[in-house]
Amino acid sequence: MNSESSVSWRIILIKIAAEPTRHRVAVWRELRKVGALSIGQGTWAVPNVPAFAAGVDRAKELVDRASGEIVFLNATGASEEDNSRFAAMFTAAREEDWTEFLSDCAKYEAELDKEIRIQKFTLAELEEEEQSLDRLRRWHRDLKARDVFGARNAESATAALQHCTVRFEDYSERVINALHSPEGNDDGDPT
Repeated sequence: MNSESSVSWRIILIKIAAEPTRHRVAVWRELRKVGALSIGQGTWAVPNVPAFAAGVDRAKELVDRASGEIVFLNATGASEEDNSRFAAMFTAAREEDWTEFLSDCAKYEAELDKEIRIQKFTLAELEEEEQSLDRLRRWHRDLKARDVFGARNAESATAALQHCTVRFEDYSERVINALHSPEGNDDGDPT
């Protein structure tokens, strides 16, 4: 969905008691996790598309548990210019998400480089690197689902994830080769 003018927005108005703060923090974290745009104190917005429904429902449950109030409004911009500005604000937030994702991909590759440099070719390390790659895959999937206007960094992030996958496959081969070499098996695996 790339047409900014066809998007309606779900505006979320939230009122929760200041104490205990854990309730407000839980709602804030859930809305940030789903990609909602904070547009003022206790006021959030998401494109009114299915990708956001589950997260918004979870936020509503958290507000209800805290005995707070939540109101949903559907909105569109008063003009085409307003629609474009709001979509640009939302997309800027997605750009920040993708930038952070790209940074984590670079950290993942640096970690693989370090393990290869020190020749840490163990099954335990392989499992740890696989879990890290799975986390990147889940994060990418989540970011892709909420990037409804197509942020510029999205394609670079997809390419970076693919490169991380190739690098992991290379590392996996190195681990398997090391474990099956005569001097391998330093992790106690008899194979």
